[in-house]
Order: sequence, then structure tokens, then C-alpha cells
Amino acid sequence: MQRRPEGAPRRERREGGRGERTSRRKICQFHDHVREIDYKDANRFLKRYISDRGKIEPRRKTGTCAKHQRRLSVALKEARHMALLPYTAEHMRGMHS
Repeated sequence: MQRRPEGAPRRERREGGRGERTSRRKICQFHDHVREIDYKDANRFLKRYISDRGKIEPRRKTGTCAKHQRRLSVALKEARHMALLPYTAEHMRGMHS
């Protein structure tokens, strides 16, 4: 095994045999920027975290930390309850028209 020359960058490790995909870890968008996640910001802000099928996007896709993902899901559910966001894909089609 050869030693890495001093000052040379380390090679990134591949994850579990899933091909050539090596990507950087996403950073939580709520740190330092947003104090509170509010359900009333549905149209301009919360829509980003819902898929085209109306499902809440997972952490691995959005890059949010666990703490903010929990708060985000509560806000999304409250917005759905108040009819600011759709529950299903059929409701999504109705919103675009």
C-alpha cells in the first residue's frame, strides 16, 4: 500500500457499491436563515418540500437535518389541514390550473 504524499488531497470513499455516485452531503437550509418554520408560508416556501405526488420529501433528498425535518413535516401537515397545501396528486393537478 502506497502512502499519500504530504499535502495531497485524500480520496473520497465510495458508498456501499452503488456505482460511481459520490456526492457531497447537503447542508440544512434552515440553519442560520430561518427562525421558525410556519405553515402559513405554504405557497412560496413549503411547496419545495412536497413531491409532485403530494408526498413530503425525505431528508436524504432535501438535505434538512433531523430537527428541522420534524418541524417541517408538522408545518406541512398543518398547511394541509388548513387547505393551503394538497394531500394527493389529484389535488396537485387542481392547483396548477
